[in-house]
Amino acid sequence: MNDLGKLEDLPGDYVAALRARNLVPLWPSLRGVLPPQVPTRQTQPTHWAYADIRPLLIQAGELTPIEKAERRVLVLANPGHTLEKMQASAAMYLGMQLLLPGEWAPSHRHTPNAVRMVVEGEGAWTTVEGEKCPMERGDLILTPTGLWHEHGHDGDQPVIWLDVLDLPLAYYLEVSYHLNGARQDTLPGEGVRNYARAGVVPTPVFGRSGRRYPMLRYPWADARAALLSLAANQPDLAPVQVTYVNPETGEDAENILGFHALMLRPGQTLTLPARSPAVVYHVIEGAARVATEARGFDLVPADTCCIPGYTATTLSNPSTTEPAFLFVADESPLHRKLGVYEVRTDGQPALPAQT
Repeated sequence: MNDLGKLEDLPGDYVAALRARNLVPLWPSLRGVLPPQVPTRQTQPTHWAYADIRPLLIQAGELTPIEKAERRVLVLANPGHTLEKMQASAAMYLGMQLLLPGEWAPSHRHTPNAVRMVVEGEGAWTTVEGEKCPMERGDLILTPTGLWHEHGHDGDQPVIWLDVLDLPLAYYLEVSYHLNGARQDTLPGEGVRNYARAGVVPTPVFGRSGRRYPMLRYPWADARAALLSLAANQPDLAPVQVTYVNPETGEDAENILGFHALMLRPGQTLTLPARSPAVVYHVIEGAARVATEARGFDLVPADTCCIPGYTATTLSNPSTTEPAFLFVADESPLHRKLGVYEVRTDGQPALPAQT
């Protein structure tokens, strides 16, 4: 690779003159910001074991009351970005949040989009813009940008969920902030009941919502049934995966990050090509091995891992009798909007021609 030069190759007085005027020479750093073939990635393959997280999260509940914490969360930080930046990838933030019986996490809203993947427990709920969403294991609940939301717990055991936010992107763009609000009044109805069957939505004249987010809760029971039905209907289909979408538009459930549910048949090994977005895998049921050329992780229920973009990945179900079910989050909607989404089946760059 040809070297464009180094900063130390320039005279010291010249560099000092540039810095005094807030100027930086590009050529010594050009290869760093525009490397050949593959982008520079800070995201590292990282595994967070739930067995490690849970006792520390329960201890956090003993150490810090909800009134002081407001949101009691342990951040799943990727060491490649440094722990201080509290991000799992370039655009994704992950956190494990705890709510104890009788607690209420006050209503607020913020600019980053968020979703909640329920990991453990019963009796909790999230109210979003007045819609009360029960929280059961495997449920996906949206709290999109700008919508008021709060969490409460009427049960008798701890409830834990995985937060996924596009916080790093909002922070980088300098648009990240929150507002506190009053406790919400619960409105009648639940959006999921309007979209209980695939391919059928309310007729507009009789009440199509017109809301950007007409469905806020995606029950795991429905997603799981859809995966099993898909697998049975197409036994030769390799990737048995469904995508969480807006039921009125067919677009991604939120506009920056993509969310999916994936099923691995008993004993199945699935080889995925390198794609530009980073991907998070979280096990809902069963077990899975997530492996790249450099690293491999054995995941059990509630374990989470992150794989950087431009990385081919192999997913395996070690059980020969039971399927494995994974929740998947990625940056694909953002990459498509930016026109940088790629799939490299042969390892070569494949940016589409812009017309």
